[in-house]
Amino acid sequence: MLGNFIYYNPTKLYFGTEVEKNLSDALKNFGKRVLLVYGGGSIKNNGIYDTVTKVLKETDKEIIELSGVMPNPTLTKLLEGIKVAKDNDVDLILAVGGGSTIDYSKGVAAGAWYDGNAWENFWVKQNEPAADQKVIPVGSVLTLAGTGSEMNGGSVITDEEHKLKLGKVFGERLIPKFAILNPEYTFSLPQNQMVAGIFDIMSHLMEQYFSGDDDSTTDYIIEGIMRSVIASSRVAVKDPHNYEARSNIMWCATWALNTLLKMGKKGDWMVHMIAHTIGAFTHATHGMALSAISGAYYRFIMKFGQHRFARFAKVVWEIPSDGKTESELAIAGIEALENWIKEIGAASNVSTLGVTSDMIDEIAEATILGGGYKQITIDDIKEILKNSLK
Repeated sequence: MLGNFIYYNPTKLYFGTEVEKNLSDALKNFGKRVLLVYGGGSIKNNGIYDTVTKVLKETDKEIIELSGVMPNPTLTKLLEGIKVAKDNDVDLILAVGGGSTIDYSKGVAAGAWYDGNAWENFWVKQNEPAADQKVIPVGSVLTLAGTGSEMNGGSVITDEEHKLKLGKVFGERLIPKFAILNPEYTFSLPQNQMVAGIFDIMSHLMEQYFSGDDDSTTDYIIEGIMRSVIASSRVAVKDPHNYEARSNIMWCATWALNTLLKMGKKGDWMVHMIAHTIGAFTHATHGMALSAISGAYYRFIMKFGQHRFARFAKVVWEIPSDGKTESELAIAGIEALENWIKEIGAASNVSTLGVTSDMIDEIAEATILGGGYKQITIDDIKEILKNSLK
């Protein structure tokens, strides 16, 4: 393991069937006024809303509702939430939904008592709330597995006017205090949302895995979770109500991005940076933007981290190395990834997301640059985008 690090995560997880019964226990350490945040209303159709509000009323909480959080939550919506939270002086934000709802709730929690431009301070300048600034605690009831937002400090917000999608990873004060994880709550998701979440998990794992060639314990953990995601996805796309598969997917999502797997790792995150920009321009579902760009991106950087890509092929995809050069084996691993993307029904090119050739320059120039095995340039992104059109 490289480097020195401190690992701490404050989230208390309640996992399994009927764990919503633990919600009353989770709520007891917080004040009376609860801001209930959710999306387009699906939780009212599947019964989750009734279950959650029943517990809130039984525990004598005052409910302030904030609905309409969209995928890729916008700055306009964030500012609305900040005003509602502050005006009602809420004691807890309870996010019921997937990653977008939980991300949004952290943003509201950070911004409600900040005396200034929250977008500029937290997302553009990447500052943390000052030690003496009040932040509102966040809890979550998860309904879509993918982002790991239920156990991390991430908050991704889109400035729709300027087509700028930025992520801020807040410190431990804004990591959810608790999370209710009932895999059955994900059963009512449309198949494309389930698939998008599955690839989001895989992308989180790959972003951290494709960095460095040291013999890191973290990489062995990542490889095991990747194998679990692949195996469970193949069951879930055929049988979405298979509890074992869906519970494995939910558990993989949480551990893929709760900061454990970044220990001793540099990470890459350029697939996410490109996908964020695509989302800002097209409002594409995040997981689908990730899957659409991954093949082209990894083919582009493969030669700079060839040994790790060959290991990916052998360990994750179980591709025999007999008779193959390291380069051939590395390419075979990327081909296996691309075939799996098609197999589970994820997007395999950016054209299906609404990206056209005349958008490439603008998307490339708006993308935050970084990289793992290679420091990426704007021209590199243009080439990757061109290769991902088909």
